[in-house]
Parts: sequence; structure tokens; C-alpha cells
Amino acid sequence: MNIKYKTFILCFLFIVQMVYPQTKTASTWQSSLVSMDDSGKLTYTPDKEGNTIPDFSRVGYHHGDKSIPCYPVLKTVEPVEGDNWENIQQAIDEISGNRPDINGHRGTILLKRGVYRVARTIHISSGGIILKGEGDNVNETRMIATGRQKYPLIEIKGNGRYQEVINSRVKITDQYVPVGSHSFQVISTESFKVGDQVIVYRPGTPAWIEAIRMNRIMERPGTRQWKAAEYNLAFEREITRIEGKRIFIDNPVVMQMEERYGGGEVYTYTFEGRIREVGISDMYLESEYDDENDTEHGWIAVQLDNAENCWIKNITTQNFGYSAVSCERFAKNITVSDARCFDPKSPVTGGMRYSFNNNGQQNLFMNCLSRNGRHDYVTGARVCGPNVFYNCISVSAFSDIGPHHRWATGTLYDNVVTDRDINIQDRGNMGSGHGWAGVTQVLWNCRADRATVQKPWASGNNYNIGMKGKHDPGHFKDREEGVWEGLNEENIMPRSLYQAQLRARSKAK
Repeated sequence: MNIKYKTFILCFLFIVQMVYPQTKTASTWQSSLVSMDDSGKLTYTPDKEGNTIPDFSRVGYHHGDKSIPCYPVLKTVEPVEGDNWENIQQAIDEISGNRPDINGHRGTILLKRGVYRVARTIHISSGGIILKGEGDNVNETRMIATGRQKYPLIEIKGNGRYQEVINSRVKITDQYVPVGSHSFQVISTESFKVGDQVIVYRPGTPAWIEAIRMNRIMERPGTRQWKAAEYNLAFEREITRIEGKRIFIDNPVVMQMEERYGGGEVYTYTFEGRIREVGISDMYLESEYDDENDTEHGWIAVQLDNAENCWIKNITTQNFGYSAVSCERFAKNITVSDARCFDPKSPVTGGMRYSFNNNGQQNLFMNCLSRNGRHDYVTGARVCGPNVFYNCISVSAFSDIGPHHRWATGTLYDNVVTDRDINIQDRGNMGSGHGWAGVTQVLWNCRADRATVQKPWASGNNYNIGMKGKHDPGHFKDREEGVWEGLNEENIMPRSLYQAQLRARSKAK
């Protein structure tokens, strides 16, 4: 079956599945963990420790509470012969000098239809800049990375990192905080107020590393055993309510916190260098290359870091070596919507072809399509959730979808369709010692050739709900299975957990 036909078939299945109404009928199947009544209300059933499937709805641009804005064009750029980098960068730098309005917007730059050859990275380092084209087809606004080095074509990046507010750190006093929780007890709430931006801090400890057995990964050349100090996890949250010594937070706990493994702490923080309200839309982004194994050319179409409440929408990318969009560690509340990643040019091996890559938190990838990638919808090491991949398709993939290595937490793969595998497992000494790929990883109504979903030795579980495909025992066949429900059920309800949670939250306001 050729690629074009396979793409058509998968897209057809995807559309049919999405437009089918999310209402209960006599023949619907529901999970024992999350069920929906006729009014759309969701009920979550805890396990014996009190853990529930988390609410993943508060991800993406402004947690999904605001629509992506559309502002009038302030400046227009036309394509020129030769390198267009200077013209585009000058326009960005000019608009960056404007005072932002009440919404944080400085100005929208329109790249008119035509071909823009660009030999180096276009930098957006101020908030409120929108760069848009006149369409994402090859004959509309087409930007070509022509440089002969590995580089991102467009980089959205502020500076610095978050800073802990001195004397704000307090200990969480609960011996156990289950997954799905929106509150916990602390020693004192005197230094906090509603609206504070806080870090919920979960320390890595030797006892925890021992419990998940990542200090004894079977050695091979290059294998690194996990070190406790490298697994201090910092979850960004906002305080929504305070009652006595109990703090309530906007997004749920996605990795259980246990006193025996170090418990948890909370502190307020600032992030002065992080930029906001940046958007990229309506462009065809392409990289020149020498051959199929070229590694010295456009590597990432759009890369984000030190940025929040930004969006990438309606882009098509072609021939980049690594990814269409890569959200790095300090990229937060990013929406990547209606994006396509076609035909990467790089070796089919480690560290290559991660079509939609996420290392940040509270990010949403939706309605995306990839072709000829490897790890098409993927997270990296120590990724702090929640994060969501929703309504995404992968065709002619060379490898699997899922958390790739070293403990990603709290990811929902919702209606993800692939002609290869989706795996959540102990990857052992793959790579440099990838080990347990993640926890609180939820597959919901996905479609794959086969899947592996395993439960880590400690600190939580992983879930496969309503998948169409085959069960696979995984790389290590002696690992405990995660939670499997509804394998090959045809009429799961709700069809999309993310959309159901989003609607339920909207009704509850």
C-alpha cells in the first residue's frame, strides 16, 4: 500500500471517529476508571491507594480557557531574491520594540505568499510577536532552510530559568498524595496566597531509585545508571484556594508523592525571562538537504523554550532532520494545532526524527500528522505533566510512539493513530540506559498495530483504555502489566477523554 493511500485511509478513519457524536447508546462501552453519564458528568473511580486518572483538560494555550487570538497585521514582509533572514529578523526586531497591549500583543507580521530562503535561525525573543503567512501549501508562504548546519529555522525563546522565592518553601505533610489530587496539606500556608505560581517539588532519592531498580540496569557500553539528584521533579502549578493548611492547585498531581520516597515540597517562584503570546501560523516550512542521511541542514522547524501561552498552528513541514515542533523543558502551555511533519531527512537511528517532541509541561499537540518519522509523538527524560497528544496520526513510522526514556509523568495519548507501535515500558539499557519510560501515561481510544503498557516497580501505574490493536508483552516480558481495559472495543465512551474533561470543566464553571 503506497504512502498516499495509507494516509488517506488513516485520515478517513480519524475523521469518522471524531465526528461520531459523543453520546451514550445501549451499545457503548465505558471504562471502570472513568465513566460519563447522560449529562456529560465524569465519574473517576480510585484504586485502593486513592489514585485516579488525572484531569488532563488544563493544557495548552491559557489552559484551554482562551481561544487562540487573531489580531490585525501591523507589518508586511515580501520575499526577496537570495537570503531573506535579514528582512524577517529586522521586522521581528522592530515589532519587539513596541509596548505590548493589555493582552500582551506587540504586533502581527504577515509574510506574503512566495518563497523565503533563510540561511540561519530566525529568533523571536520578545513576547507578543505573531508571525503568520498566507497558507501552508507549497505554493503559498514557503520558507526554506538553506543553511548547511544543524539549526532550528524558527526559535521562540526567552532567557534564564525560574527562580525560587526565598523562604517560601514548605513541606507537604501528607504521607501519601495520590495521582489525580488537586490539594494537599502543608506545614504552613502563611507565605502563600490564591493566584501564586508555585512549584510542587518531588525530590529524587536513593530509596526511590532503588525501588524502581534503575541503579542496576544491565550494563552495556555507554549505559548510565540513574542518579537520585538527577530526578528532582518540579511541577509548575497555580494556587486556586487555601483552606487552613490545605493548598488547592489548578492542575492535578500526576505522580504520587510518598513520604518513604522523600515526600514533597511547595514553593513560589518567578520566571522573569519567560516570554508569552507568541504565535506561528499558516506557513510551509522546508529544509534543503544533500541526501537521505544528511545531518547538517535544517533540524527543527519551530523550537520553543522559556516560553508560555504560545501557539503553533496550521503549518506544514518537510525534510527537517529532527522535528516539526520541539517544546523544550521550559516551554509551558503551548498549543500545537493542525501541524504536519513530512519526510524527515536524517539517518533512521537514535536521536533522529522525533516529529513532535515535548520536554515541557501543560502542552497540547492536537490534529497533527506525521509521515516517515521515528518517534512521532514523544516525550523525553524527566518530563513533568500533564501533557496531551490528541487526535494525532502517524503513517509509515520507523519506530514507536510514547514516552521515550527516563520517567515522563502524566501524558495522555488520546485518539492517536499509528501503523506501528505505542509503547510504555521499561526500556532497560536501550540507548544510554533509558529505563522506565514513564508513569501515569494514559492511552485512550488509540489505534496501533500493537502496544506494550507496563507498570513500573514503584510510584504509580500506566493505562491502556479502549485501544484497537494487538497486545505485546514488551522488551522485558517479565514486567508487570499496566492497566488494560476495553481492548478492541468498538464503541468506547467518551470517545475522547480530553474533550470530555474539557467540556465537563466548562460546565462546572
